[in-house]
Amino acid sequence: MQAWKDYQDQHKDKFLNELLELLRIPSISARSEHKDDMAKCAEAVKEKLLEAGADKVEIFPTAGHPVVYGEKIIDPSKPTVLVYGHYDVQPADPLNLWHSGPFEPVIKDGKIYARGACDDKGQFYMHIKALETMVQTNSLPTNVKFIIEGEEEVGSPNLATFIQEKKEMLQADVILISDTAMISLENPSLDVGVRGLTYIEVEVTGPNRDLHSGVYGGAVANPITILAKMIASMHDENNHITIPGFYDDVLESSDAERAEMAKAPYDEEEYKTDLGVQELWGEKGYSTNERTGIRPTLEVNGIWGGYTGEGAKTVLPSKAFAKISCRLVPNQTSKKITELVINHLQSIAPPYITVKAEEHHGGDPYLTPVDSIEYQAAAKAIEATFNKQPVPVRGGGSIPITSLFESVLGLKTIFLGFGLDSDNLHSPNEKFDIANFYKGIETIPYFHQFYADLKK
Repeated sequence: MQAWKDYQDQHKDKFLNELLELLRIPSISARSEHKDDMAKCAEAVKEKLLEAGADKVEIFPTAGHPVVYGEKIIDPSKPTVLVYGHYDVQPADPLNLWHSGPFEPVIKDGKIYARGACDDKGQFYMHIKALETMVQTNSLPTNVKFIIEGEEEVGSPNLATFIQEKKEMLQADVILISDTAMISLENPSLDVGVRGLTYIEVEVTGPNRDLHSGVYGGAVANPITILAKMIASMHDENNHITIPGFYDDVLESSDAERAEMAKAPYDEEEYKTDLGVQELWGEKGYSTNERTGIRPTLEVNGIWGGYTGEGAKTVLPSKAFAKISCRLVPNQTSKKITELVINHLQSIAPPYITVKAEEHHGGDPYLTPVDSIEYQAAAKAIEATFNKQPVPVRGGGSIPITSLFESVLGLKTIFLGFGLDSDNLHSPNEKFDIANFYKGIETIPYFHQFYADLKK
């Protein structure tokens, strides 16, 4: 489709500058002081959807941050693609590790550095520019709907209610999401699934107040020490999770699937060098790509207690805390794993401390059938612009709403991501390659075309 490419080439600077404007809005959903920024960003997304050619765009309030909905209906008899994305971003902390301001986008070495550059502003914006391309070249082959939410980074607590209430409005044939990564531009890949998530916070209490560590040390259990021991006990010498029942529902990958995954390029020395580690760590018997794709995990995301200020304070703390997350694989469920983890922590707690644990949020894993016409359309689209068939891979991250879309709307999800694993998502100096941004805008119209053809 030369008309698409010509239009995109003529407007590439405009596309990029518009994205930079969006990245300057600090739409941090986790922090109440950014409520006005969230509303401002939702308005900006609405404006850009209208400019791109959407016929109807509306901002829907929720109990939290608003959802932006847009649509372009060309013919009710044609297939409808529902694009999902999120305009909220992670907090930028720690700020001192950023090379430039997280909300002052900088372009360096062909990359955009800013919070949200890849996750997910840069990626959902590709779809808005793809819509504009197809509208302006009179070549839109499908109906397109957009649902761009503002709470993905805090677990989408209000999205289920919105989807239930707007079920009729959201009717479509397939969900299309760009919030994942590919191996590289040289080795394109398609995620065929994402892992689920369980996220809990643990509070361990020992004495009823902080104590002098000289007077009481050695006589009273230190909650930090006990919590550390409890956490350490949840992996054995093979880095296998020791919680009874944790692996009961795991869908084991076949030898054929593992062989297909092994085709993905991987350089262990380069991997270690990039991360600044001497050796890798993980469950025995699985490769690095398998550990981050087809196996469940348990990680400590934060741990604290006692005195952490400047200088010294010899205190035996009353409490210790940890945030623990588990990544889940098919057929595990967040509800069951949350119960297993909390019950296990309480069961291994020694009598000299008490444990309180609660869930923050979670979501179930999702697997896309590779023999579906939806996946075939995505694979053909990648091949059309990369001149190479994509490698099917399992994403290590989580997009909890995918299982919700299937259960409520009855729709399959296709992950058409153009980020890279090295894009520092959730970390300082998040980035998005400009080449990947443009490649996404180039590829997405092909998905719509091939999907429309295959649905005939």
